[in-house]
Amino acid sequence: MSRLTTYLSTRVRRLVLARAGRNGIDLTKLDRVPESLSWPLQRNGVDPVERLEELCGREPVAKLTSFLGMNVWLVTGQAEAKQVLADTTGYSNDIRPLVGRSGSTTDGDIGGLGFTDPPDHTRLRRLLTPEFTMRRLERLRPRIASIVEGQLDELDRLGGAGGGDGGDGTVDLVQSFAFPVPFLVICDLLGLPDEDRDTFRELGSARFDVSTGGTGVFGAVSGSRTFLMEATRRQRTDPGPGLIGQIIREHGDEINDFDLAGLADGVFTGGLETSASMLALGTAVLLDHRQDYRAMGGEDPAVVERTVEELLRYLSVVQIAFPRFPLRDLQVGGHTVRKGDVVVCHLAGANRDARTGEAMDRFDATRQSVSHLAFGHGFHRCVGAELARMELRAAFPALARRFPDLSLATDRLDYRDRSIVYGVESLPVRLRQPEPALR
Repeated sequence: MSRLTTYLSTRVRRLVLARAGRNGIDLTKLDRVPESLSWPLQRNGVDPVERLEELCGREPVAKLTSFLGMNVWLVTGQAEAKQVLADTTGYSNDIRPLVGRSGSTTDGDIGGLGFTDPPDHTRLRRLLTPEFTMRRLERLRPRIASIVEGQLDELDRLGGAGGGDGGDGTVDLVQSFAFPVPFLVICDLLGLPDEDRDTFRELGSARFDVSTGGTGVFGAVSGSRTFLMEATRRQRTDPGPGLIGQIIREHGDEINDFDLAGLADGVFTGGLETSASMLALGTAVLLDHRQDYRAMGGEDPAVVERTVEELLRYLSVVQIAFPRFPLRDLQVGGHTVRKGDVVVCHLAGANRDARTGEAMDRFDATRQSVSHLAFGHGFHRCVGAELARMELRAAFPALARRFPDLSLATDRLDYRDRSIVYGVESLPVRLRQPEPALR
């Protein structure tokens, strides 16, 4: 993956500024994101870079940079982030004016809950929320368990008897477990037929990687939205068994294809890459804490729940929340953010805010329940949070039970550089300890 250059190219800068003078800024035309804006997405392994740690300790709200005439504020304090994320009247989430959209909710490529304000957000979330109540999610529990066991069988097959991706009994946990588990759950949840799943699988990671600027991110969003739009149109006349078909059956007259595809795309966005990253990085962390890994395979559900919450807090794979745009001048953390500015809440920084507890920069599976922002906060909080928890609480214990001697097969992981959803490209593991050599 290529690293970002420090500044926008002259050609792109001229293009964007010229457009900004006529029709407003269009982030989809950017082929680079400047270093001054993207550096908070960097990490040192699973930890924030020292530069961010220093900023968190010094200023929980700080001006990050000026970008194309907009002041960009970074919020790393937990209390301050909650203040911003819970504010239902002071900020907008509507990014369409910055991506060349007129503001219509019926055309274009940007929509869904994350980029939508009330009353549209209220209307759309009301249609989606019932599908994520614990009562409805319970029907997925047996299927999740079946998917997890199926992928464990696949790991066993790949890594058995000297097999494996490297021919030495090692397997890639990302490709064979961490990604397939949430992918298959999301496909079942949405009701996508088997023939659509290979195409759907290819649309995941690119949308979170800012290495290619707005061109790559918004291009990937457009691709997945177009795909889901077609799936929605097909189900209008023949609703499937999943979420898309259920909303069509219950609320078909209340929602158009664009908005329904946006809801489905939001489920895809929030439920695939994020859970895959949590399963991969969470396993890596647990393997550095062998006692905690073994405990996950035990019989105490309280241990599993507490450990999963700590992993969510500690890893914060969704590094930043959707940007907020002040609708008027506001006070945040002793600073005035003005209308026309951009406010970005750094969830990973807020979850390690030293003011919220002791040793928040460390993983501690015995930590008693603490408030965290891994799923966001306020009315834009992730609607699929309980589904994600259900997957993690099923997958980690099953993995620990099946492979109690699981170990990393490398001392160097390939982390994603400057991705909004942090993760690893691969996670080579040995499923069992090697047999001692005969003498």
